[in-house]
Order: sequence, then C-alpha cells, then structure tokens
Amino acid sequence: MTDDMSPAERYALSRVRAAEQATALAPFREMYDFELDPFQIEACKALEAGKGVLVAAPTGSGKTIVGEFAVHLALTQGRKCFYTTPIKALSNQKYSDLVKRYGVDRVGLLTGDNSVNPDAPVLVMTTEVLRNMLYAGSQALDGLGHVVMDEVHYLSDRFRGAVWEEVIIHLPASVTLVSLSATVSNAEEFGDWLDTVRGDTEVIVSEHRPVPLWQHVLAGRRMYDLFEEKEGATGTRREVNPDLVRLARMENSRPFGGRERRKGKMLREADRERERRQRSRIWTPSRVEVIERLDAEGLLPAITFIFSRAGCEAAVQQCLYAGLRLNDAEARLKVRQIVEERTASIPDEDLHVLGYFEWLEGLERGIAAHHAGMLPTFKEVVEELFVKGLVKAVFATETLALGINMPARSVVLEKLVKWNGEQHADITPGEYTQLTGRAGRRGIDVEGHAVVLWQRAMDPAALAGLAGTRTYPLRSSFKPSYNMAVNLVSQYGRHRSRELLETSFAQFQADKSVVGISRQVQRNEEGLAGYREAITCHLGDFEEYARLRRELKDRETEIAKQGAGQRRAAAAAALEKLKPGDVIHVPTGKYAGLALVLDPGLPAGRTNRHRGFDPYDGPRPLVLTAERQVKRLAPIDFPVPVEPLERMRVPKSFNPRSPQSRRDLASALRTKAGHIVPDRHRKQRSAAVDDREINRLRTEIRAHPCHGCDDREDHARWAERYHRLLRDTRQLERRIEGRTNTIARTFDRICALLSDLGYLRGDEVTEDGRRLARLYGELDLLASECLRDGVWDGLAPAELAACASALVYEARMADDAAPPRLPAGPAQAALGEMVRIWGRLDALEEQHKINQAEGVGQREPDLGFAWAAYRWAQGHGLDEVLRDIEMPAGDFVRWCKQLIDVLGQIAAAAPGGSAVARNARKAVDGLLRGVVAYSSVG
Repeated sequence: MTDDMSPAERYALSRVRAAEQATALAPFREMYDFELDPFQIEACKALEAGKGVLVAAPTGSGKTIVGEFAVHLALTQGRKCFYTTPIKALSNQKYSDLVKRYGVDRVGLLTGDNSVNPDAPVLVMTTEVLRNMLYAGSQALDGLGHVVMDEVHYLSDRFRGAVWEEVIIHLPASVTLVSLSATVSNAEEFGDWLDTVRGDTEVIVSEHRPVPLWQHVLAGRRMYDLFEEKEGATGTRREVNPDLVRLARMENSRPFGGRERRKGKMLREADRERERRQRSRIWTPSRVEVIERLDAEGLLPAITFIFSRAGCEAAVQQCLYAGLRLNDAEARLKVRQIVEERTASIPDEDLHVLGYFEWLEGLERGIAAHHAGMLPTFKEVVEELFVKGLVKAVFATETLALGINMPARSVVLEKLVKWNGEQHADITPGEYTQLTGRAGRRGIDVEGHAVVLWQRAMDPAALAGLAGTRTYPLRSSFKPSYNMAVNLVSQYGRHRSRELLETSFAQFQADKSVVGISRQVQRNEEGLAGYREAITCHLGDFEEYARLRRELKDRETEIAKQGAGQRRAAAAAALEKLKPGDVIHVPTGKYAGLALVLDPGLPAGRTNRHRGFDPYDGPRPLVLTAERQVKRLAPIDFPVPVEPLERMRVPKSFNPRSPQSRRDLASALRTKAGHIVPDRHRKQRSAAVDDREINRLRTEIRAHPCHGCDDREDHARWAERYHRLLRDTRQLERRIEGRTNTIARTFDRICALLSDLGYLRGDEVTEDGRRLARLYGELDLLASECLRDGVWDGLAPAELAACASALVYEARMADDAAPPRLPAGPAQAALGEMVRIWGRLDALEEQHKINQAEGVGQREPDLGFAWAAYRWAQGHGLDEVLRDIEMPAGDFVRWCKQLIDVLGQIAAAAPGGSAVARNARKAVDGLLRGVVAYSSVG
C-alpha cells in the first residue's frame, strides 16, 4: 500500500507511527493477542492525555481493558493505582488477573477481611476500603496517580451506593479517575457531574456488543426467535415473531385445565383431542429438558438465572436425579483434581456439613449452583471450572450478573418476575440487559443466545420491549450518615462540608430536575404581571377587594359544608331509629314515595349485617314500596331526617321474592297509609345569616371604593385568574424548595442531632465524635453510644461477638419467624440495653426529622445472629452452629466476616488498652477459624 504513496506521504505516515510508538499505549497494546476496539483506544488515549474517563459499555465488551491501561500508565509513570470493585469476589478475581500480568510483588489486595501486600504500587480493593482510607488520611494515598472504579453504576444501590460518591468527591484533585459502567441511558449526565467535581472528563459510550446476541423463547419442543427481520422502504426493521404472537394468542385464549365445561356440556371428544395436540406443543420445559435441548443444539455452556437460592439447589438435584451427564471421564478427572486441590484446607468433618460430596457429584457431571448462600470457596471453584469449560450448566441467582467474569454461550431466564424484598415485581429492562449480557464469550463464540422459557400469559410484545429497551438510568442513592458527618466536619468544618455535599451527584440530579419547573415559574410570573395590570382599578386597590370577596366565598363554602354535614348526621340518626314495620315516606330518588321498612339495614353489631354492606356508608334500609318493589335504599335517598308515619305488621310468611306476597303487602300498605300526607321538611334558617365573619366581610365589601366600579365584574374575572395562577406558582416554588439543598438540609439535621448528643461542638469534633469517626456501617451511632455508655464493659469475647452481631446482621425476610435465641447472662442484658438505646436514638431522630424511610438514620438492631456468633466464637463446631440457626454456610461465613470487620472497628474506636478493645480482638480470633478463616485468594 505504501508503494502507491508519494515520498512526502510515506514520511508523514512514518512520523505518525513513530509518535504512536513513543506513547505508553503502544507497548500496552502489544500485551494482548487481539486488536483493541475503537472505544478502548479512545479511552486509553484520553487517559494518557491526562483526562479522566467515563466508559459506559455492554457487559462483556472489554471495558476493563481501560482500567488495566490505567494500571499500566501509573506503573510507567512511577505512581500508584488503586483498582476498586463493589464486591470482594470481583476484587479477588481482579487481583489474580493483575498478579499474573505484573507479578505478586507489584500487586496487593485489601478487602476488609484480607490484606495482601498493602504497600504495593497497584492495590485492588473494595470501594468501602478506599472510602475509609480517605477519611483516615492514610499514607497509602501518597503518590496515588489513578483510581479505577469498576462497576461504577453501583452508586444506584440504595444500601451502598453513597460510598461511590463519597470517594469521587473526596479523592485528591491530582488523582485521575477511571469510571467503568454498564450501558446507562444518562451517561452524559453522569459525565457532566464528573466534569464538575473531578475536572476534564471524557465520556465514551459504546452500544456495540462484540458478540451479537440472539433472543429466543423456548416453548415445548420448539425454540422461537423473539424477533424477525423485515425488509421495508426505510430498510431492515425488527418485529416480534408473528408465530410467537399467534402462539400466545392461542394459548392465552385456552381455558385452564382439561375438564372445563363449554355451554353446560362436556367438551366433545374431538375438542379434547385437539387440546391434547396443542398442549403437546406448548408447555414450559423442565430444567432437565432445557439443558438437554441446549446441549443438543451446541448452546452450552449456559447460565440459567433462577431468582431463588433454593431453586438453584433444586435445579442441580433435578438434573442429578434425571441422570444428566455433561462431562466425559477425562473432564470428570480434571474436575476432581481441581476441587480436591482447592478444598484441601477444609477439615473432613466440615465437608459433610457443607454438602461437599453432593456438590462434587454435580461438578463432576458438569452441573453446579451459584448463589450467595454458598461457601465462598465453593463459589470460586464453580467460577474457575465454568471458565475452563469443565462446568457447562450453572443455575444462578442474579448476583452472578454483578461483574463476575463468567461469560457463557447461552443465558436462560426461567421467569421475568422476581422478589425484590417487598413483592414479586417484573424485572426491569436494565436488569434484563445485565442478565442476558453474560451470553456470548468474546474470542470463543460467534454469537450469544438469550433464552426465555415460555410461561402461560406471556406477552411477546412486552418481552420484546424488555429485550429492545436500553433504558437504564443511573440514579444517585447518596445520603449523609453520622459517620460521614463527623469525618467531614473534622476535615473541612461545617460550612465547607455543606458545600462539598452540594456537589454530590444526588444534588446535581435534583438541581437539574428543577430547571423545567423554574422555567414554568418564570412564565407564570410574566402571566401574573399581565393579570395584575388587567385588574388595576382607578377607584382603589382591586387586589384587596378581590381578597375580601375570596374570603367571603371561602367562609360561605365552609358554613355550607358544616350545614350539609349536620343534615347528613341528622338523617343517619333518624334512619338508625327505624324498625321493621315502620311506614315512611322516601323523600327523593328513584323510589321516592310511600314505603314499608322490612329491615333497617344497620351495621354489624347493632342488628344484622347484610351481604355487601359497608359499615361506613351508614344505615341502608330494605323497604317495600307502594309499587310492589323490594329495594335496599342508601343514605343518599334521605337528604333530610325521616320519621315513621304509621306502623303495620309484616307477616312472618312474607317472601320478598314472591310477586304475590309483594302485591298483597303493598296493597295493605296503600290501604293503611295511602291517605297520609307527609309533613314537608321545613328548610332551616341558614347559619350564614347569623355568622359574624360573613356579616363583617359583606360590610367591608360594600364599603370598599372598588365596589362602585362599573367594570367591577370584569376586574373580578381577571382577579380570579390571577389568584389561580398565583396559587399554582406557589406550589411550583414549594416543589423547587423541596428539591434544592435537600442533601445539605439532611446534613444540617444530622449535625444538630450530633450536637445534642455531644459529638459536635460547632466546627469542633469532640472526643466522642472522633470515636464515631472510626465506626462505619448502618448502626454507627448506636455502636458509638454503646461504647460511651459502657454497655459492653465486662463482657467476655464471645458475649461481645454476640452483641456486635446485632450491628451488622439483617434477616433476609422482615418476618423471619420466632423471637431469636439469645445467650443467657450479661450478653442478654447488654443486647436488651442496646435495643433501649436504639429506641432513644429513634425518638431523637424523629424529633430532628431524620427519616429512616429515606435511607438516613438507625434501623432497629437485629438479634437473629447473636446465638450463632456466640457459639462460633466459643469454639463450637460448624455442624452444631449451623443446625442451631438453619442458615446456609455461605450466609454464615458472610455474616461472620462482616462481624469480624465491625469488631475490628470497635477495637480501634474503644479506648486503647481497655477491656472492650482487648476482648474485641480476642473475639475476632475466636471467629476467624474453620470455614470463616479459609483464604479466598487463590
């Protein structure tokens, strides 16, 4: 190609190549055996130019390459790089990847419960660890050049998302930030905010999937494509597969069950046969059938997402019982070798408790579950075997979709509904994209496949909407906390802290949302100015005159409502006095006229309760009219009190359904009372006539100069429009006020509460406040109060572990059954005191308008893990402890590690050399054994 160039062009090209070779990107590109994508090159060039970057790209597109370039760039420049992830599993995985590339001496790991080579120039850590380092002013921050925030869209998480914003806001200005995100629909908005708080930030969005994704629906024996491409005048367009639409229409029109009656007769034999044929084509395939079908079509390995841990375990068992085998003898041997090597440190007695042998049998067959209830070691083995192709079918909960590098050829979704902690809800387009994004392995698969299992009442158009929508907006969940407040005030003082919080993404989004409302307020102000001009009167102040008229109207309306309420109450009271046999005159309605009361229709507890009666409606008497109709009347038929005109006996033999009975009794009614003329209800004197306020307003209106204006009514119409627009404008202004400065207002309330408790004194953080600054977590203030009040003084290490567990543990379900078992003695008394302190703090939060529903404040401590923590810290066996609490091993390990973390904080926050500090460290030693101590770093 260069042969066709002129000497000048060849020289220019050589200069360009030489310039490229001189960059840090050139040697980095040579580390990979594939060409980088344009978005990766663009992001790396921006980083080398000294800019921050936000990279938003689909799952599996290789955006972590940009993070790895930041590591490369920092090492090239002789500076440090921190690589942060949202979960420990991701940190462990990234640590292993970077160690393979740069060696064990240059890479470290910090994840709360693991600390490996903490002085290395490249540190992988969870985001919380970096937040804590920033507040503590750690020396590890010296020489920091780059921070990579992987899965930065996690800042939407309502429980932990605030940590991401804290880090972004508080990182030194000299640090270049690399933000890696899933595809979000408001990347530009997030980029604008990063530009505001971090300086020059390049936003790079890639919608391109390196491996195309095909969407399918599996119904019975047939796999339907979800979309069909159609050629049109404007080019190729995607439409929902018409075969799938017909299938849904046919299936959803068919009644449930096989024994339905049609027009009172059993289905004819031919109809039943046709139904049987239809059912033979349409059903939801079993889990075994799905895996066998995918295997037959060469679509394994596959991840099947089941939104239930028990469902994942049951799926593996179903496959084992069905005799499903996906591995040959050689693969089974490799699986056993890897598993035995990775689990060699687990004692034999624990293996039985952990269900090791059933788990191993599934792995040898190429089948496994993956969920948060599993032992971390077991999960990591599943991930390793899956990546190596030795496990071909994984049944997983949605937590697997959170960034762990486990791409598959196919992804299966059993249902499009999941439990969100409060109710069963449809999955969102963002969740669907995240889950199906695992399908298609770059460099291995030509295409990925997303398979949704057929369910009755499925709507293919709705599924197509899920699959075709890329709406996944990033919403801030940032809220100030007590720990954040004392740390900020300690470093910056209250005023500067307030300003810092105003720079949060939460406030940025809130401020942006009021721009449209502000414009509407401006337009309204212009309209108000025009109306004000139209109501100008040469005789006096027409605004004042209009105000008097408005006050008069409001007072008259109020009096009228009071009168109507009194009349309804009097009418209801009269109805309650009616008895069977009373002859009444129904004053209004369709059945106005003479009537005989058959049943007074009183609420339950007074006489009887008829079917369909609403006790809040008032009495609803059942009457026989003079026209032989039996009807249930309503209070609306009695706008005025009704009095009995006469009494007559209702025969016991009277049957309201018999026309003859109704005719005879109606005839007796007319004979008995047809000649009686009911008293006309006298209209009562209006209360408005005697109301002093109304009389005063009428006098002032008549005396006002504008009352005599010839254009008075014309002005009044303009004044009414002015008043309506003014009212609407004030409402808009209140909305603006509610959305602006919201974060700062919450911060002010938190500071006020902390001042009341003695943690803050103006801009000064007290000794108690400095202790609170070292306690992180949802119940930071409760932990600090317990230390201050000496609640844990005198507790043994195991008892302290039991008490500290209440600060971290949260039952998966709010109604997790019976009262928890607690250790007797001092621990039980201390737990009771913790709950009492929480009650005091809760009342104080209510007083300061700190709302837990908005994610701020202290939740009630959960005592459900206290017994398990106590027993484990005492040295009891895993089998005993797990049997006592009926908790999966993975959950037990996770809560123990969180408990170890909080005990470490308590040891650091308690006075040096105190018994609490010593016992907290001893409790950590007691907990950090057996399954809890197994290192999760390979």
